[in-house]
Order: sequence, then C-alpha cells, then structure tokens
Amino acid sequence: MGIKTYNPYTPSRRHMTGSDFSEITKKTPEKSLCVSLSKNAGRNNQGKITVRHHGGGNRRKYRLVDFKRYKDGIPATVIGIEYDPNRSANIALICYEDGVKSYILAPQGLTDGMKVMNGPTAEVRVGNCLPLSEIPVGTQIHNIELHPGKGGQMARSAGNSAQMMAKEGKYATLRLPSGEMRLVPLTCRATIGIVGNGDHNLINIGKAGRKRHMGIRPTVRGSVMNPNDHPHGGGEGKTGIGRPGPSTPWGKPALGLKTRKKKPSDKMIVRRRDGRAIK
Repeated sequence: MGIKTYNPYTPSRRHMTGSDFSEITKKTPEKSLCVSLSKNAGRNNQGKITVRHHGGGNRRKYRLVDFKRYKDGIPATVIGIEYDPNRSANIALICYEDGVKSYILAPQGLTDGMKVMNGPTAEVRVGNCLPLSEIPVGTQIHNIELHPGKGGQMARSAGNSAQMMAKEGKYATLRLPSGEMRLVPLTCRATIGIVGNGDHNLINIGKAGRKRHMGIRPTVRGSVMNPNDHPHGGGEGKTGIGRPGPSTPWGKPALGLKTRKKKPSDKMIVRRRDGRAIK
C-alpha cells in the first residue's frame, strides 16, 4: 500500500501524509460481523481513569476477526480487502464453501478471488493457517498462537511477521519482530505470510486534530506542571526534574525500569529482545 501526500493549502497539510488505500477492494463492512463498540474514555467500572489520554474520537464498529481459524479442511474464497479502524492492519473478508463468512488479517499478496484454507492438510501458501509442525523452517508467519486453541496473539500488526528458526522435540523456535527468540509448542497454529499494510508506520499525522479523531487526548510533560500535579513539576524557568530519575505522576520510577516479573513462561524465552539470554 502506498503513501499519498496533500497540497499544502494549510500549514497542517504541508507535511501530512496518509494511506492511498490501494489494497482496499471493499468499502462497506459485513454487517453480520460488526458489533457496537462502547466508549469508556479510559475509565473502569468505578468511573476512575485507569488509562490517561483517552476520550472522544469518531464512532466505530468492532469487526469480529477470526484469530483462531477453526474451520479445518474447508476452502474459503477471499471476497474483499477492507479497512479496519480498530487495528493498523487491513482485514480480508472470506467466505467458506459452506457459506460461512469470516474476517481474517490480510497478509501481503492476498487479493480478491484467492483461496485460503486452515488445518494440517493446507498448503504452505500465503493466507493459509497451519500448525507449526507443518510449516517449513525459514518461513515468515504471523498471527501466532501461544497456547493451542486460544487464537493468534503474536505478530498481528501491520508489516509484522515472525520467522520459524528451528524445530526440536515438542517446540518450534521463532524469531519475533522484537528480535526475541522464543519457544512455542508445535501444536500451536500460525498463518503463512507477512501482515499487509506495511507502509503504516510511514504515515505522518500532520496535525493535532487528527489524533483527536482517533480518540487520543493531549499529553502534557510533567516538568511544566505544578509540584502538586507531578513530581517533576515546580521550579523557576526551565529547571530539571529535581530527582535522581524520572517518575510517573504517582512517584513510581519510569523510563527504563523493568516491569516484567518472574513468570513461568520465562523458560520459553531463548534470547530476550535486548540480545541477552534468559538466566
């Protein structure tokens, strides 16, 4: 998918870019696969803000994307590639031979009329979903399960993919987009190919209003606040933060503090994304 620019008839348009949607072949979503998406502006069931800087934004419907690919051995035809406002990747509407329609993540190279299939008997071809045990070493894959039957959890955003590095015993070794090397059970499933819309990260938002349309509110630096609002606040002029290290608004260490606790799944990580081996 390409990037389009705009004539600079306002200052904000000068550097703004957007997708040309050349991959999109179907404009209206499938009604039966859309559900209402209620807004909570970052608040929990008590009305307290638990995620800051959320609120407003355009209305949107949630598309029910099939991350499990549960219908085995039944070929499906791609009806169209659609835009999804809930994720960076595009989605593809497919129709199985028994008439059931479903949304899947659209990989690069998937076009209208192509056939896709799920299950151990499927070919190793873009868009097909297979167990890791049936995928050759070196293949680029996405929408990867961590637990058999739970549905794809890894490598789902635009332009991302993981690579099958090795198979040994009950596990496959995958190199994830972050650079982490991880063991995943061979019974888990993954989809062949790279997630489409790879130019998504090249888009320049251009103006603040476009972020507001996405439902993202402004973020203010702590160093320009008052001391009662943020630990970095206060002082005359442009002073420092006055602390040994950066803090959150609640006084906890930020920017560099490792937050991952010891988890049972640590034993599945062969090499961390920073290049160190797990001890």
